Amino acid sequence: MKQKVIALFTVVFAVCAAFAQDYDVLVAGGGPAGIGAAYTAAKRGAKVLLLEKNGRLGGAAIQAHVGPLLGGVKSPITQTICSRLYKGGVDFQKLDLLAWDLLQEAGAEVLLHSYVLEPLMEGKRVTGLKVQCREGPRNITAKVVIDATGDGVVAAAAGVPFEIGRKEDGLTQPMSIMFTIDGIAPGKRVGCGSEEAARQFKIQGKSWETIVQEEIAAGALPPEVGVIRLYGATVPTMNIVNATQVNKLNGTKSADLTKAEITCRKQAFQVLDVVRRHLAGYEKAYISGMPAVIGVRETRRFEGVARLEKADCLAGRKRDDAIVHSANFCIDIHNPAGAGQAAQQETFVTGEAERVRPYDIPYGALVPKEVDGLLLSGRCISAAHEALASCRVMRIAMATGVGAGAAAAYAVQNNIELRDVPPQKLKLLEENGK
Repeated sequence: MKQKVIALFTVVFAVCAAFAQDYDVLVAGGGPAGIGAAYTAAKRGAKVLLLEKNGRLGGAAIQAHVGPLLGGVKSPITQTICSRLYKGGVDFQKLDLLAWDLLQEAGAEVLLHSYVLEPLMEGKRVTGLKVQCREGPRNITAKVVIDATGDGVVAAAAGVPFEIGRKEDGLTQPMSIMFTIDGIAPGKRVGCGSEEAARQFKIQGKSWETIVQEEIAAGALPPEVGVIRLYGATVPTMNIVNATQVNKLNGTKSADLTKAEITCRKQAFQVLDVVRRHLAGYEKAYISGMPAVIGVRETRRFEGVARLEKADCLAGRKRDDAIVHSANFCIDIHNPAGAGQAAQQETFVTGEAERVRPYDIPYGALVPKEVDGLLLSGRCISAAHEALASCRVMRIAMATGVGAGAAAAYAVQNNIELRDVPPQKLKLLEENGK
């Protein structure tokens, strides 16, 4: 009997392993960066497969209810994608279907419920991915693999050196649960999207920042919360809430993620209670949507041929080797050690994000220094801790994916190494890129 069982498992494994397929470009991760990469590579003639570990495309927007589409870029391709996916804001119920249709029209294949196990390697070259599908493991080969997993799952397993957290203590930006509340009285919805806005928004003569700090002092909120941000949603009686926070945990460790999930979900109900008591028209508000996973702002940042630095962002540095043009978002470092912003904490603990000038991201930030056949995209690119705080947001992350997809297609079609791709010839500032 034992021999029969072993024989059966041997046959099943052989059948699953036989499902090897070959692509020009294999994209790991179905968030904004992965969507941008797969769409662009397919539109430029590459045979593309996008792998997503969950059952829905959209990344943090779907899985973690990240509603604001933040950041600016000079990228007609990114604008085209965003105009299709984010009409009037993020629709948490429909975004994944819009992304599916977009990718199908571009000619990219998509495989959901497919978890990356490890990269296929020949020396220091990535040649594909071993993927855990529902039917079993599959080896999928490709000329180029694009890591759009957020945490850099492929790059880490391929041996690309990385950093985690800030230089002085290794702490990363905190994780948060974003959730939606509904039941706000018609015409009473308010918006307060930042620490600065919390100082300006007044309720009966008190700033929203002051009210939140008083609730913390009274024990109604944990001190990590710092500020309650309220964003608009596609429904006029609904807010997207960004307020929960957990510090000094690592988003690449399951135990830390477990603690973060439970802690922040409990905080969400504390935040709801404060909002109900202080905002007119919110008395009957309720949590209408809790995300599937916690939002992770920062984990691994990989060593690339070039690196985006804080000084580049502040100075608005322009580059001949740009893969993303005119990226624009503040250096939004949610304090790794406590509440609010990490910089300029003059008022209470909330601080203020540092402003940038529109800057370019170098192509080398997407190219691992010592591993071939692989490109980085999204929040795992080669960037300093402070620079990542600007370029990690969804619209800029998508633009890095667009650049990676264009570079991958060019390398395949011209039979050259990824590190030899001339970014000036990718025509990223043209609508059709051709």
